[in-house]
Amino acid sequence: MAGHSKWKQIKRQKAITDGKRGAQFTKLGREITMAARMGGGDPAGNARLRLALLNAKDGNMPADIIERAIAKAVGEKDTSQLDDVLYEGYGPGGTAVLVEAVTDNRNRTVAEIRAAFGRNGGNLGETGSVAWQFTTRGVITLEVKKGLDPDEVALLAIDAGAEDFTAEDEALSIYTKPEDLESVRKALIDAGTQPDSASIEKVPSLTVELEDKEAMQTLKLLDKLEDLDDVQKVYSNAGFSDKVLAEFSA
Repeated sequence: MAGHSKWKQIKRQKAITDGKRGAQFTKLGREITMAARMGGGDPAGNARLRLALLNAKDGNMPADIIERAIAKAVGEKDTSQLDDVLYEGYGPGGTAVLVEAVTDNRNRTVAEIRAAFGRNGGNLGETGSVAWQFTTRGVITLEVKKGLDPDEVALLAIDAGAEDFTAEDEALSIYTKPEDLESVRKALIDAGTQPDSASIEKVPSLTVELEDKEAMQTLKLLDKLEDLDDVQKVYSNAGFSDKVLAEFSA
C-alpha cells in the first residue's frame, strides 16, 4: 500500500502548490453536481454530497461556487448530460490503472484518456480488465504530528469501526467500509484528531513494485491522466520507491 498512499500525498501537495485552483474547483464542482443530481440537494440525506462538500471545504472552494454547483443539479436540465464513467487500463510494467471521470461527452473523454495512456507507455483496456484488483473503501489520511501516537489514533479508529490502517513516515492511512467513513472520521475529530482528507477510493488488493524507469513512467502517466479536465480520480496498483517519488515530486 505504500506506493498507493504516498502517491496520493504527492498529488494533494501538487494540487496546492501547482496553482491549479481553477481546475481543482471544476473537478470538485462536478462531483458536487453529480452527487446532488443522484441523491438530491440536501446533504442530510445524501452521503455522497456530504463527502463532496467536505472535500470542497478542505480544498478551500468558495461558498458561492459550491452553491452554484448544487443549484445546477437541482434546477437545470443540462446536468442530465453528465455521466459517471470508469475506465480501465494498463500502465508500464503491466500495472493496473483505474480512471474515474465525470463527462458530458464520452467520445472526447475516452479519446483524451486513450491518448494519455498511449503517450506514456500504457494502453486502455476493456471493461472488467483490471477493476477486479481493487476494492472500494473509505480512506482517511492524517499527518502524524509531534506528540501524536499513530498506534493510539489507529486503535481509536478501529474502535469506531475502521477495518485496517497503515503507518509510514509521517502519514497514517485508515481504511473503512464506505458506509463507515463518516462515523470513523467524526470519531477522530471528536477525539481531537483532525484528518487531512477523507474519501471513497479504489484501493488495490496488492501492489506491483516497479523498476525505477517504469516507475517514473507510471507516475508521469498517472499525472497526465489526473490533469485531464474530465478526470476526477486515478488509481493504480503500482508501487514506488522513496527515491523515485522524491525525484518525481522534485
